[in-house]
Amino acid sequence: MSQRIHNFFAGPAALPLPVLEEAKRDLVELPGAGASVLELSHRSKTIEDVLETAAANIRRLLGLPDRYHVLFLQGGANLQFSMVPMNFLRGTGRPAEYVNTGAWATKAIEEAEREGAVRVVWDGKAGKYSSVPKPRDLEFSPDAAYVHITSNETIEGIQFQDVPDTGAVPLVCDSSSDFISRPIPAERFALIYAGAQKNAGPAGVTLVILRDDLLERIPAGLHTMLDYRTHAKSGSLFNTPPVFGIYIVMLVTRWLLEEVGGLAKMAEVNRRKAETLYRVIDGSGGFYRGHAQSDSRSAMNVTWRLPTEELEKAFVKEAEAAGLYGLKGHRSVGGIRASLYNAVTEESVQALCSFMADFLARRG
Repeated sequence: MSQRIHNFFAGPAALPLPVLEEAKRDLVELPGAGASVLELSHRSKTIEDVLETAAANIRRLLGLPDRYHVLFLQGGANLQFSMVPMNFLRGTGRPAEYVNTGAWATKAIEEAEREGAVRVVWDGKAGKYSSVPKPRDLEFSPDAAYVHITSNETIEGIQFQDVPDTGAVPLVCDSSSDFISRPIPAERFALIYAGAQKNAGPAGVTLVILRDDLLERIPAGLHTMLDYRTHAKSGSLFNTPPVFGIYIVMLVTRWLLEEVGGLAKMAEVNRRKAETLYRVIDGSGGFYRGHAQSDSRSAMNVTWRLPTEELEKAFVKEAEAAGLYGLKGHRSVGGIRASLYNAVTEESVQALCSFMADFLARRG
């Protein structure tokens, strides 16, 4: 009999067990459809209902007004790094302003520079991306085409605690790793994009939330599939979307609404998980050294180092032997990382903390 691991992978990541069980139960035949969700046409009423329900669930979770489109796209955040400036920077003659908080923000900046002028208004590189800026550190220009932030950096383990005030300038957010993990003031954003594979579903679905007035800013002549208007007008059905992935998003968002009780309750669970783990790090006498500054710590991705790389390798190896997987830090920075996304249980976090205490007692 198989036994599920404690899953701390950064993405694709843990999914709620009730969601997996429902998908397994209905995989061969979706009730009332006579076929698997994997087999049904995206033009069928059944699949249209799946898309509509998933979008409605996201609207309820985030409190989205009607003027926002909920789109199901593909290509991950990496494609959005290009689509955003293609649609909203190209040809404007104005700069886009980016807040550089880490590896993913850096990638977004590099792609935007292909389309027009980019002004980096804050850069955390000198501090090894261990913090996000404080409000007093940010000054935005009213002439900017848009402002772009990365709400949570998965590699460095830092997260915005508050939404920057950009005034009338559209605020764009890469929310890939903390999407629907906590309540947000959705109306403060003009566009939010997120790969689903952290909190919302499986790999292959990219969620885009777009305020409808931005559609008027898109220049003519874009390639059809790279134009947000294409997907907004077609309800994400211009081409064949990742149907099964969207079905899982529908199940995950329903789980959040009906079993968890909404984003405020989910945020409370996530806060407890993160605080439990950070307490072990802080109480280790320096054996475990957190990367993020305390006021910028992520509730989604907890990153830390051990005294030597040899100890880090031993930590990962012994953790896997204890059923704790996905703890190796990103290849670009090393160290240890535990991703505590919505579906990671408090029991898994407790198991990790117990292992860390034991490892410290043996190796410290």
